[in-house]
Order: sequence, then C-alpha cells, then structure tokens
Amino acid sequence: MNEWTNVAAASEIGPGEYRVVDIDEVAIAVFNLDGEYFAIEDVCTHDFGTLTGGCVEDGRIMCPRHGARFDIRTGEALTPPAYEPVATFPVRIHEDMVQVRDNRDD
Repeated sequence: MNEWTNVAAASEIGPGEYRVVDIDEVAIAVFNLDGEYFAIEDVCTHDFGTLTGGCVEDGRIMCPRHGARFDIRTGEALTPPAYEPVATFPVRIHEDMVQVRDNRDD
C-alpha cells in the first residue's frame, strides 16, 4: 500500500486553487473545487504536457496547449484532441493537512 503524501494545509489551497506534488516521479495536481479536494495526474493524455496552468472552470481544466478539457472530479477527457482520461487519485484531509496518494499499485 502506498503512503499518503502531504500536499499543503487545507487553508493554503483556497477554492479554485491547486497545488502540484511529485510522488515517485508522477506529478499530481490537487484541486479545491468549492471545498472538496480532487487529484489528477498533471498530464494531458493528448500530448503528455502539463495540464496545470490551463483555465479551470466548472470543475474542468483546459489543456493550455491544444484546448482539450478534462473533468477534474473523474479524469474524463471531455473534448478532442484528448480521448483518454487522466488518472485520478484519492485525497483526504488528515489533521488539517490535504493528503494524496498514488493507489494504482494497490
């Protein structure tokens, strides 16, 4: 089982904000969407560039290079040129710390 990784204090990630952490060379973006936290791999499945830096609106992030959109809650690819979803990860609040873990090897 993979360990939980501290991202930031919950108060440090305001609504609409995100933080990126690296877990075993995987960049994971953790978003605060109206007080709920969600985590996705910070990579566009179309061109493998980073997603962060793209516009976040209504729980969706737009790739800053080619405009593909992804649902931050589910990882689903919503628009071309991306067709494959991004990986999602479990998030929890533990002692006021936002934590994430890569559970793909569980």
